Amino acid sequence: MRRPAPLPTAPEGKGQKDAAPERTTPPRRGERADGEPVDVTEVVAGPAAASEPAGDETAQPTSTRDVWRAARARRGALRAEIRRFTQRSRRRRIVWLSSIGAVILLIGGSVAAAYSPLFAVEKITVAGATSLDATAIEAALADQLGTPLALVDTSEVKAALLAFPLIETYALEARPPHDLTVRIVERTPVGVIRSDAGYTLVDAAGVALATTSDQPDGQPLIDAEGGVDSTAFESAGLVVRALPADVRAALTGVTATTADDVTLTLSTGLTVVWGSAEESGLKAIALSRAMGLNPGATSIDVTSPEVAVIG
Repeated sequence: MRRPAPLPTAPEGKGQKDAAPERTTPPRRGERADGEPVDVTEVVAGPAAASEPAGDETAQPTSTRDVWRAARARRGALRAEIRRFTQRSRRRRIVWLSSIGAVILLIGGSVAAAYSPLFAVEKITVAGATSLDATAIEAALADQLGTPLALVDTSEVKAALLAFPLIETYALEARPPHDLTVRIVERTPVGVIRSDAGYTLVDAAGVALATTSDQPDGQPLIDAEGGVDSTAFESAGLVVRALPADVRAALTGVTATTADDVTLTLSTGLTVVWGSAEESGLKAIALSRAMGLNPGATSIDVTSPEVAVIG
């Protein structure tokens, strides 16, 4: 059996030159394994940075104008986000401000109209006058004609009504656009007080309403110890105002030395011992019942309304 021919070998000098010498020691710092120096750019920035030229002439530096434009764009985006997140609160604020403005405008317009000649007094009406002449009261208040309803002077109205002693209280009512109503409550006379000047008609508070030389019909003569400023007169006035209409019509005299011993005299000759003004309502009921059950009685004591004493 024949052996194969051996492979050809390179020449000794040429093979030693082309073949790299085998390294038996580890590479030093800054060298590759094959002994070549290491490129610093490649180590720090990677192969891509090492492959790029160090001085790239196409790169442009950032200008101030570019920075300003970027900042403005960022501010615009920020404002848009703020508007988007605050849209509901801004809408609610607008609604509130609109409502408040409408209310202020309405109030201001109403006040301006109320104080303008558009609401001036053109007619005065007096209500509640029975003994007094309503026409005379309207004439006394004629100075208020032409005055805006909101500017009617209450002090002048009061001064004008003081000329009518029968007026106890009054109230003004404005009826837009041009009417002014005066509601009065007349004093209720309870009797007359005799003096040197004659007979003075008074109410329960002792206010003099009129003075005549003769005793007015239907008005009892009041004899109270201490005059109209005493507690006896005050109690007598309250008793007269609490009497039933039929008893009040027949009343001819009232006497009282203290606040607890009011005595009444009727035109029929009946004497009624009333006592104090307390429980006058119950006493009036007891008196009416006793007079109905005892028409011939000469005296009735209702000091205790539960038990009337007949005499």
